[in-house]
Amino acid sequence: MDFIVSSAWPLVIGGGFAVGFLVGLTGVGAGSLMTPFLISGIGISPVLAVGTDLLFASITKASAAWRHHALGNVDWGIVRWLASGSLPGASLMLAWIYFAQPDTHALGLVIRQLLACALIVSACGVAIYPWLKRYAMHAPDADAPTIVRKGPTMLLGLVLGVLVALTSVGAGAIGVVALTALYHSLSARRLIGTDIVHAIPLTFLAGASHFGMGNVDLPILGLLLVGSVPGIALGSRITGLVPDWALRLVLAVVLIWAAYSLIAIAR
Repeated sequence: MDFIVSSAWPLVIGGGFAVGFLVGLTGVGAGSLMTPFLISGIGISPVLAVGTDLLFASITKASAAWRHHALGNVDWGIVRWLASGSLPGASLMLAWIYFAQPDTHALGLVIRQLLACALIVSACGVAIYPWLKRYAMHAPDADAPTIVRKGPTMLLGLVLGVLVALTSVGAGAIGVVALTALYHSLSARRLIGTDIVHAIPLTFLAGASHFGMGNVDLPILGLLLVGSVPGIALGSRITGLVPDWALRLVLAVVLIWAAYSLIAIAR
């Protein structure tokens, strides 16, 4: 990895800036774009890419969590029930990886295939989210106290936990679209804030576990953060100047391209 850092550090910082910029603009992309970039763009192994991206996503999302909490954009009841499914789900998947010690080549192929599928689902979610958001915004009492659907919410958390621990994708685009389907009366800003806050402990748990197993490249993580911090700041500042439909279309196309690139290198 020292060779990658010394020879490709401008590409790593540039990738961090680009992903951070998209996260600042749309709120989506930390997991969906970074892992494919690390695999196909930088050339690191899928397992190492997943672990590095998970810590990157947890730090990136944490930078926005306090603001969402301060603005009242977090439904803590939903967060608790999501976490009650996602944290055990991620823990079980990580325990299996640790104790089963699966063949890294075979696991890499599985990760690529599952990641490609998750990216396609994310692209569809990004594309239909504006329609779901408009429906949620027109629902009555969008900011009223929400009745938490405990069973479905915990099941959603379980699925997200397993998916995030294995591929690093799921807590963003897939999570917010699934939450919109479950809680269509919740305002868009609370859906996004709730999803971001829930993703922090999930990605940190999975990332820290991968770090303990040696699946995190700290120099690459540091370079990604160097690029992503100004990218997020810039994207957040100009998000109101670009039409949302254009941003969503671009992001959906990029996700599809990332899925295609992963399928291509897996052959």
